[in-house]
Amino acid sequence: MSFREKPITKLYHSIGEVAKMFDVNTSLIRFWEKEFDIIKPHKNKKGNRMFTKEDVANFHLIFHLVKERGFTLQGAKDKIKGNKEETVQTLEIVQKLEKVREFLLEVKNAI
Repeated sequence: MSFREKPITKLYHSIGEVAKMFDVNTSLIRFWEKEFDIIKPHKNKKGNRMFTKEDVANFHLIFHLVKERGFTLQGAKDKIKGNKEETVQTLEIVQKLEKVREFLLEVKNAI
């Protein structure tokens, strides 16, 4: 019987890691944290922000609304407060379609 290692998943991400995920400055992450109530990072004794998976998922939602769909900050806040579940479902559909598009482009290039 062999031992299988479970993939290591981080519980917390630093502000630099989150900024790198979205290819934005850390100042934008701090700004969105102040603007949106759904982002609540933990802070260690030094005051460093530590973001959970849920925070990162909320950043995906905010990034999608503001950067990809062109919502204003107030519009994004209203959309999230009004119907967050529908917005999350729409984001998941968009992400799946992007993966399908990437796969199809790979197949096209392979032909």
